[in-house]
This record gives sequence, structure tokens and C-alpha cells, in this order.
Amino acid sequence: RSASAPPTPASPQPSTPHPAMLRATLSASLRARSLRAAPAAPAVLAASRARGFSSAADEPSKTFEFTPFLTSRVDVDKVPESSAVATKSELIHYFTQMFRMRRMEIAADLLYKGQFIRGFCHLYDGQEAVIVGIESAITYNDPLITSYRAHCQQLSRGSSMKEVLSELTGRYTGATKGKGGSMHLYNPKNKFYGGNGIVGAQGPLGAGLAFAEQYNGTGGVAVAMFGDGAANQGQIAEAINMSSLWKLPVIFVCENNHYGMGTSTARSSGAGDDFYERGTFIPGMKVDGMDVLAVREGFKFAKAFALEHGPIYVEVDTYRYHGHSMSDPGITYRSRDEISDIRKSRDPIDRVKAKLVDNEWVKVEELKAIEKEVKKEVDEAVKFAKAAPPPPEHEAWTNIFKEDCTARGTLLDNGTYK
Repeated sequence: RSASAPPTPASPQPSTPHPAMLRATLSASLRARSLRAAPAAPAVLAASRARGFSSAADEPSKTFEFTPFLTSRVDVDKVPESSAVATKSELIHYFTQMFRMRRMEIAADLLYKGQFIRGFCHLYDGQEAVIVGIESAITYNDPLITSYRAHCQQLSRGSSMKEVLSELTGRYTGATKGKGGSMHLYNPKNKFYGGNGIVGAQGPLGAGLAFAEQYNGTGGVAVAMFGDGAANQGQIAEAINMSSLWKLPVIFVCENNHYGMGTSTARSSGAGDDFYERGTFIPGMKVDGMDVLAVREGFKFAKAFALEHGPIYVEVDTYRYHGHSMSDPGITYRSRDEISDIRKSRDPIDRVKAKLVDNEWVKVEELKAIEKEVKKEVDEAVKFAKAAPPPPEHEAWTNIFKEDCTARGTLLDNGTYK
């Protein structure tokens, strides 16, 4: 579906001058954050990387095929090939990271049923290849923002499993001190900005993060993730329009898991399932979101494109195994057979496992050893979260009110609240 050539590369700054007040709203800390290194990986994750060969020369690798990309307004000569080279150690890393996410979400399910997690809880199992593939194509210098289905993004952005599960259970040792919960995870140190409870609100915020990168010259690409249900929001279209005008380095990511809450896209989307064409006047791309290599290669292209030309809309075709949230059984609007068929034919973890075993790079027993280590990590995180204390009373007042803060005014003498 490729049509016209990509737009002319954008200049480093927007052609239209921005008001001076915008400069004041952009904290200098954004520059510092872009230079921070990623934290050390958990032991089980580091071990998975170490299982490869000792040097690149003897590292086994192979070219793997995947579902071809569909594109809109992208020059056919620029579309990436539907294949990618992957090494043994890369695949082991992807397998381990996705399995960690899967087991963590299963643990969250059990904690919720045991009433250790209260309120809303939206699980990500089935969609793991999306965030693992994205993170394989970008760095912590690239800001990331998503919806309230954010547990695995928090993990991928450097938080430990203990911090994630502690946050879900409202403990002081949680990622946001037990005050954010499932829907409001956050790690600005590694440029992860949530975890947003308002449907579609992360779209404009993602455009703002891209503006900060462009304005400060920090060289990052913002990734704004939302679901197929949020794709119909007007604010997404508005954010795309503004990003296009200013040629902002942003990737709008529609995670199409085919159900907005309990409504299928066939019933909610007038344009059908091809969300990648929704950008209308910005390029679009559709990626198999159940194949980590397809996601990785798609986002390598999308990042390079956004840095040079401006915004791009990427739809990832994925599937969630759980219901919309823990209050949704997930089988009143779809059949058990449908879920089972997806698990058997497209499960992202099984796909990577098959590549490793079929090429005789690892034995099944080696993968089971990794799984055992991951399960131990999960068990320890659950035990830690259950035993951790709740936030102390004084935390009820922190990050709520500031006595002396700058406020935008119209005159020199009314710009500060006293």
C-alpha cells in the first residue's frame, strides 16, 4: 500500500518561532536525563545475555523471515525487508525478557485475586513482543509514554520486578512509593513518563516530549503508545496534526489488540483494522506485533524516519490473553477457542523459543533452566511486595502542594505566586 515518497527532511528546529515562554517550561533536567546510563540488568537477565558465545566471531546468527510490513505514504524503496538477522544471544535475551514479563503479569493476576492489588489492573500478557521489540530499537535517551497497561514498560525501563509488584500492591518500596498503583507507573530517570489513566491523553503528551527533544537538541525520539480504542480519540488526531506542522521526532504507536475494552475493532472502527492509515497526512506502517524481530526492525526504521522527517504512525498487530482489566473475564465478547488459537499459532514467546530450539542453538533443558530462574525472581518479588510497608502518613502531603512556585503571568510583577 505504499504510495508517495516521504516528505522533505525537516530542519533541526521548527520553521515557525515558538513563544519565549515555552523555553521556561522546559526543564534543564531533560538534557541531563538524556545522558544518564541505563541501570544494571537483573541477575537473571544478565545471565541470559551471557549464555551466548564469547565473541562476535563465533556467535551463531541467522536471517529470519517475518510478515511483510504494510505502509502508507512511505516510498516503496524505503520500506525495510521482511527479514532480520538475529544472533543466539539476542534471541535468548528476548526470550528471557518476555518470559519475565509474562510471569510477572501472571503473578499480578494472582495478587489481584488474593486482594493484595486493589482498584484497576490491566495486564499485558500476549503483547510482550511489542515493548521488547521497541526497546531493542531505541534507548533510554528516547522518551516513552503509554496507557494504563504499563507494568511491562516499567520493567523494560529499568525498574526491578520488586518495585513493580510493590507499586501494584500499594507499598512504599514501589516504583512511585505506592501512590501510583497499576495505572500510574513512572520512571523519569530513564525517560518513562507513565502510565496514564486518561484514554488517549498520552498522545499529546508524547508530542510534547518530542517537542522537548527537538527544542533542547537532545536527539531523542518520543514513543507514544495507545490502544486501538484510544485511536478514535480526537486528541490523537490533534497531536498528529501539530507534530506534522513542527516535524516533531515522534512515533505514534497504536497497539491494536483488536478489542477496545469489550468492543471489537470491527464494531468500533469505521475505517476497519488498518489503523496505520489513520495518520492521513503522515506516513504509516503496520507491523506484526507478535514477532519481536518484526517489531525491532520496524522500529529501527521508524526511529530513523522520525529523526529525519518527523512523525510516523506505527500500528502493531497484537493480542491480549487476559480481559481488558481484571474485572473483565475476557470471554463474553470472544470465544475461548479464539484465544487458544492465537496462543497456539502466534504466541511471541513460543516463536522465539522455536527459533532457538529448531536451530539447535539451545536445548529445551537450557530454556527450562532460564524459566526456573525467572520463576524464582517472581516468587521473591511477590514475597517482597507482600511484606513491604505501606507509605507513611507524611507521604500523603508530598508532591501535592508547593509554597513558592513560578506561575505564568502577564506582567513582570505577577509571575510568581506568594
